[in-house]
Amino acid sequence: MSIDPVDWTTFVDEAPDLADAVTPLLRRTAHHVLATLRRDGSPRVSGTEVQFVGRELVAGCPAGSAKARDVRRDGRFALHTNPGGPTMDGGDAKLAGVAELHTAGALVDALVSKLRDAADHPDPPDGVALLRLGLTQVTHTAIHPDRDRLVIRTWHPGRTVESVERA
Repeated sequence: MSIDPVDWTTFVDEAPDLADAVTPLLRRTAHHVLATLRRDGSPRVSGTEVQFVGRELVAGCPAGSAKARDVRRDGRFALHTNPGGPTMDGGDAKLAGVAELHTAGALVDALVSKLRDAADHPDPPDGVALLRLGLTQVTHTAIHPDRDRLVIRTWHPGRTVESVERA
């Protein structure tokens, strides 16, 4: 069964409690791990930064990069948040879906404007591409408050959040 990818705001609307757990993880550190698919179908793992632009979750990359070529060929991706310190406080998140490559247009202009407004971020160089991350799954894994088990919550578009606990 194929699931159509949705924007970040749709995820927030359908699973607000899960979004409240995942959003801080995406904002907590600048760098996360993005997996795309190479021509032979094997995974390519690379670091990336993500930003929220309007309704969208986006990542940037050089337009001529291997990551951009992967997405042009097959947009499927997985993103794993950087869990930060050794304690996994707040858990971690894994997002999957289909990325779309943009090199110009309103979405790119909005991101460039946002970055320009951020005091800690320089102007992006020419030749930057934007990956719009359309979501088909978001999973949050955290340690239960009793510290005796993992709580794994998963969302897919149009479905309720499923929760599993593992000792």
